[in-house]
Amino acid sequence: MEAPSPNRRQAGARLLGCLCGSTGPGLAWSALALPGVEPRHRLPRAETLPPLAVALTLDACGGAFDHTLIDTLIQRRVAATVFTTARWLRGNPQGLRTLLAHPTLFELENHGAEHRPALVGATLYGMHGPADLAGVEREINGGAAAITATGQPAPRWFRGAGARYDAASLQLIAQRGLRVAGYSLNADDGATAAAATVERRLLAAQAGDVILAHMNKPAGGTAEGLAAALPALQQRGLQFVRLSQVPPGLALLPAETPAAPARRHNPAG
Repeated sequence: MEAPSPNRRQAGARLLGCLCGSTGPGLAWSALALPGVEPRHRLPRAETLPPLAVALTLDACGGAFDHTLIDTLIQRRVAATVFTTARWLRGNPQGLRTLLAHPTLFELENHGAEHRPALVGATLYGMHGPADLAGVEREINGGAAAITATGQPAPRWFRGAGARYDAASLQLIAQRGLRVAGYSLNADDGATAAAATVERRLLAAQAGDVILAHMNKPAGGTAEGLAAALPALQQRGLQFVRLSQVPPGLALLPAETPAAPARRHNPAG
């Protein structure tokens, strides 16, 4: 999907001071004139995290399985937190088996049931949010049930479709005992970015970054760009960690700079 039109990118989006998951304070919000708010997060300092930790988070919204991307991570022993929808799990049994075959590298977290935004009555990047809060709850519960049905632990983190939320949905997510996973570095604009762009953005990663990328679009440039950037990142001593290594109750920190000038998203998954 094309980037939001200029009138949708006007500054002045409301900054909502609300609880984001169980993380409490420590959020920075984008200023795009889009519905809801978008958490921007970095990793905190914690004994469970190495000093040069970065977190690679991969969204599996719908669509296919990018085996080239995952094969690269396996070969280079790069850990990642994979946010899967129930829809993606249903459609990619072989991809799921590959992820589950490497439990020290990959963990599954909740990206919802059918990839609908946690925005009641609103539309985001062409995706329609539920008509009521009960619909948001079904999205959360459906995603969690699909993950536990694979034999994996119940999710502890949630990232909604489009990564934006309204205040009521944020409160509901917190009540469900989940933490919202924001990000500080947008690697691939919903898997629409060219490989050179993905590589350039990843090479700018710093310790503490939470990287957002996608593993459901094999035809995109994410796998190639990631493969090109990883050797340099590892040579710099950056260590890839999973979000499960962030201790419960410890807040992710606000990102200091915008994750990307304009976040694009493909609602088709």
